[in-house]
Amino acid sequence: MHDRRLIFAAAFLRALATGMAGVLLGLTLARLGFSAAAIGAVLSAGLAGATLALVVVTWAGDRIGRRRCLLGLSLLGAAGGLGAALVDSPLAMAAAAFVGILNGMGRDRGAALVLEQAILPATVDDAGRTGAFARYNLLTDIGHALGALLAAAPTLLAALGVDETQAFRGMFLLYAGLLAAGAPLALALSPAAETGAGPRQSVSPESRKIVLKISALFAIDSIAGGFLGSALLSYFFFERFAVSAAWIGSLFFAARVLNALSHLGAAWLAARIGLVNTMVFTHIPSSVLLASVAFAPNFGVAALLFLLREGLVEMDVPTRQSYVMAVVAPEERTWASGVTHLVRLGGWAVAPAFAGWLMQAAALAAPLIIGAGMKIAYDLMLWRAFRKLKPPEER
Repeated sequence: MHDRRLIFAAAFLRALATGMAGVLLGLTLARLGFSAAAIGAVLSAGLAGATLALVVVTWAGDRIGRRRCLLGLSLLGAAGGLGAALVDSPLAMAAAAFVGILNGMGRDRGAALVLEQAILPATVDDAGRTGAFARYNLLTDIGHALGALLAAAPTLLAALGVDETQAFRGMFLLYAGLLAAGAPLALALSPAAETGAGPRQSVSPESRKIVLKISALFAIDSIAGGFLGSALLSYFFFERFAVSAAWIGSLFFAARVLNALSHLGAAWLAARIGLVNTMVFTHIPSSVLLASVAFAPNFGVAALLFLLREGLVEMDVPTRQSYVMAVVAPEERTWASGVTHLVRLGGWAVAPAFAGWLMQAAALAAPLIIGAGMKIAYDLMLWRAFRKLKPPEER
């Protein structure tokens, strides 16, 4: 229970920072004069750094120690926030984003999450596992929501006479502080957090087959998700409808509240129709709604469609996490969580640069349509491949 509370607290603080950066990073870079392509490149650099951190955690995290890794990741993230607040050129910003694993996706999906997911199942039984992941994601999305709300602060500060560009940049000092606050929480975890850790044992052929197969499908979903990160969606709303950061921040606050509530609904639904069915049959309608945002005639209609989408899109998150942890052995959890998230993060790292280029060279809404189509294809393939493989509580 003690470790679970510490994990929840650290995840909440990290989500608060991530939710704020997801709205503000793209807008801040635009105010500094960066092109859409340059913004996409900076986002990809941050995700590339996060991907490298995830590789290290996946293959060496248990050997280094889960608590030590969580400590190091907190400090690196704080350094990334300082870089975003202080540097000006696209090259320097990209370097700071890479080294500091700067997250502009609006959702926390990095190496720290992998370690926390490996620790969390040992704190509950099989029947309570999905509920624990639902509460974990509930707290992170509350953090994402409040972080998005904080994104309105630069507009309020500008009304008080503060230079607006400097107000935008100053928010990344807060981002750095929130991530640094995770360091003492990592140090406070008990030795039980390392249970199952140590030099990684060989993974069973059955687990390897399952993880590699599901990771191949996750790659499709993650590339699609990289087209649809919060920073690029914020940029889309800003350019298409000329709305302020305050309106965009409020929209993403409402979206994250809906995300948070949906996690509890996902746990309830999964107990009745199963984890895989919940993942698929809530995700497909969300993708249809997202594609429709591209054709909205005004911001009000676009915001309504977007919020309906956000009420469904995250229901696959706790169910997916719970499913992957359930179908492998306890000592394989860090590896399984790391591999599946590595694939997802790799897709997110590659996609924003292409999405930014598409916005500039093709059409502003092109990433929304392409991303939605890819997600629907992923859902159909996932259901066909895994509908018969049940977790222990469904057998």
